[in-house]
Amino acid sequence: MAAPCYLGWDFSTQQLKVIAIDEQLSVIYEDNVHFDKDLPEFKTQGGVYIHSDRLTVTSPVLMWVKALDVILEKMKSSGFDFSQVRAMSGAGQQHGSVYWKKGSIQILKNASSALPLHQSLKGCFSVCDSPIWMDSSTASQCRALEKALGGAQHLASVTGSRAYERFTGNQIAKIYSQNPEVYKQTERISLVSSFAASLFLGAYAPIDYSDGSGMNLLQIWEKAWSKPCLDACAPGLEERLGCPVPSHSVLGPISPYYSQRYGFSPDCKIVAFTGDNPASLAGMRLQEGDIAISLGTSDTLFLWIQEPTPALEGHILCNPVDSQTYMALLCFKNGSLMRERIRDECASGSWDEFSKALSSTDAGNSGNLGFYFDVMEITPEAVGIHRFNRDNQEVPRFPKEVEIRALIEGQFMAKRIHAEKLGYKV
Repeated sequence: MAAPCYLGWDFSTQQLKVIAIDEQLSVIYEDNVHFDKDLPEFKTQGGVYIHSDRLTVTSPVLMWVKALDVILEKMKSSGFDFSQVRAMSGAGQQHGSVYWKKGSIQILKNASSALPLHQSLKGCFSVCDSPIWMDSSTASQCRALEKALGGAQHLASVTGSRAYERFTGNQIAKIYSQNPEVYKQTERISLVSSFAASLFLGAYAPIDYSDGSGMNLLQIWEKAWSKPCLDACAPGLEERLGCPVPSHSVLGPISPYYSQRYGFSPDCKIVAFTGDNPASLAGMRLQEGDIAISLGTSDTLFLWIQEPTPALEGHILCNPVDSQTYMALLCFKNGSLMRERIRDECASGSWDEFSKALSSTDAGNSGNLGFYFDVMEITPEAVGIHRFNRDNQEVPRFPKEVEIRALIEGQFMAKRIHAEKLGYKV
């Protein structure tokens, strides 16, 4: 008798990933579909289309659906026992949006198990290419939203963030202003996360509080859509979004399509999907007082927070684990590439030498301090390399060991200062 298991899905920018775990949290199955490599017919690069203006970035919705078909067929041919799956949930890249055409709910509900899902759904989307988090083409919509709400700080106080170009409310406003007919034909707007849950549910899944707080539309305190924000973006938006729900809500049983085609138990439960950043907080089992830092091309810091103070920099999102608390998210653009440049210049390209140099200097760096921004930083908005000695005078250079410590200490002090501005108490 096979043991019960649980599926987790990740609809990310470049691939679709699945993982199955048993009741002891041991991984029993893993697989992925890489969009560029495994679905070349969509001609994406890095899973996306970068348009000629270099600002507009989209992904084809049907590619995500076809990736799901491909991965489920792979699981089936490997002999995976779908009947033992008790429940599933997942994550989606944050801020992306999907536009369902009028009448699509019936097609979703009644999809024929004789066909792959992407064939049934191919006419279901009023916008074929979804705007995603890399898009930065909505500057004018952001300005209009902040103006309508009485300024950037007031918008942040309501929704957890000032207006950001990638945020979904501004993307919806752009679609409405440029293609009012397309908007009129849209009966439901999903985030990538709730879209993915909808595919399994066979019905429109609600947006969860946590991913919903990355839209510039949700009142993070009341956990309800902000009427002034909705009105500033597009008419009739509330009914197109549906009611938001807590991130751990059980949405219902799996669609009969999956029982008939793959042998899932009809009792398999679909739990609300959320955004990739909230999912990271949940997956790392962060608790109040914990900080997680991802040191990537961009450095990301996220933390569990009780009493947030939304600011012009960073984001406050509803906590996916506990709806009464919050998570703070800060993004720093000058991350690993900046560290690699200083490593190449001061440590002959060797991380071992870099580490030795760092260990050879004392904490506090004898009062020497540096700020290193090769490209325009997000938090704070600044650019350039700025070095200060112990007397607070700007200097043109530091000795190599001092430079390395100044870089690392400067980056981590910035993370601490901005976390404290959002209400984190060290």
